[in-house]
This record gives sequence, C-alpha cells and structure tokens, in this order.
Amino acid sequence: MALPLRTALRLMALVSLSFFLSCKSTKVLADGKVDDNISAKTIVKNHYANTTNFNTLTGKMRIDYSDGESSQGVSVSLRMEKDKAIWMSAPLGMVKVYITPGRVTFYNKLQNEYFDGNFEYLSKFLGTELDFKQVQNMLMGKALFNLREAKYDASVVNGDYQLKPKKAMDLFKVMFQIEPKNFKMASQQLSQPLKKRLLQVNYTDYQKIGRYILPQRIAVAAIEGEERKTVDIEYKNIEFDQPINFPYKIPKGFKEISLTDDAR
Repeated sequence: MALPLRTALRLMALVSLSFFLSCKSTKVLADGKVDDNISAKTIVKNHYANTTNFNTLTGKMRIDYSDGESSQGVSVSLRMEKDKAIWMSAPLGMVKVYITPGRVTFYNKLQNEYFDGNFEYLSKFLGTELDFKQVQNMLMGKALFNLREAKYDASVVNGDYQLKPKKAMDLFKVMFQIEPKNFKMASQQLSQPLKKRLLQVNYTDYQKIGRYILPQRIAVAAIEGEERKTVDIEYKNIEFDQPINFPYKIPKGFKEISLTDDAR
C-alpha cells in the first residue's frame, strides 16, 4: 500500500539523513582497538583518509518510520550519483523522489500531488539548515560538518573516539563519535537546546562491499519538544559504479503542495 504524500515526504526527509545497507554477500567488519593516546587531529585526518569515493550506487532499501503515534513501512528502489543526485521510487513508481544540489522534489500518483522546491523543506522539517553535500556526507557515514574547520577535544567513550568542539558553536551543539576500525562515524548529534531540537544519527556495524566500507544499519531520531520521529533503514542488493539514469517527470495535472502545508 502506498504511503500518503505527507508521510512519504517525511519518510524521505529522514531517509536523506540516513544511509547504508545490509547485503547477504557482504562481511561485517569487527571493531578495532582504540588508541588512548591518539590526538583529535589524527582522528580527523584518518576520518577523511577513509572517505568512500564511489561514482554511482544502486539498490533497494526497507524504511520503517514512527512518529510515536503511528508507524509506516515501505520498500523503495535507490539510485545515487555522488555529488549529483539521489533518486528513490516506491513499487510501481507510486511515489518518486529526486534530490539534487539545487532541488528537492516528490510526487505521489495515488493523491495526484507533488512537491517541487529546494532544501528548505528538509531543513524546516529537521530543524537545521542543510545542503546536498551535508546530506550526502551523513549518508556515507561521514561528518555533517567539515571537521577540519574547528579544533576538538578527543576522548574515548564506549569503545569509540568522541570529538567535541573546543569552542562552542553559536546556534548548535554538536558531538561526533568515530569508530576506531575504519574511522567512520559511529554517531553524530546536532542539538539546539533553546528550541528543544535534537537530531541524532547512529551507525551500527560497518561492512565491506568490494573495496568500499559502509555502514550496515542506520537509526535516525529527530526530536522537537515532545515530538519524536524515528526511522530505521535496511539496504539490500547494493551495486557500485554501474551505468544509471534517473527517470523522473512530474505527471501532468498533478496538484502542487506547498512547504507550509506539508512541513508541519
């Protein structure tokens, strides 16, 4: 059963802040040993040295979403071209999503409705300004912000390296935990205490697919006041660097929905 457009939009907003996958042909990587004497500078350097530099990605994923009052599940096809596009399609193309650096657009054939805008939708829904690069970084188990632009205090917490800025940011509080085996993200947290907002993305287990090292599971929580939205994702049948296209065209006659109508 296809999701209502509002639910689909919210699912895809959270999907855009969570990534990668589970595949029976992959091998889950064991945890590494932490170095109590490692510097924050070295942790940051190793994090970027282990960036996954793919060209394209294709596969399927199962998304389970809950807002505390109701829950929904949907399976979608996924296509991605690094730095250029993210495309998702529900069965029979009932709901399609197409995200590029300058555009965020969705449509739903059951309701004959569509949304066509920019990252303001995702930013408003999740409570923080985002761009395509930041979303892609989190999808790949990479830091949301450029860690090279600040200095951090490093500590070891629950077997991971934890980084906290030496100088607090003006509008946000951030915290990063990096796993020691591959220096990928274990968890990253962004909060706005005055607005009672929190976004947390947890990456559990890393796996190797060919020459790529990727998260196996993602759990996302977006909290604002008393409201809490969560999504769990499982990715399957992932392939890299295959020729792909992005079939997407808003059908004629569909009604456009606005940001104010559906971002609440």
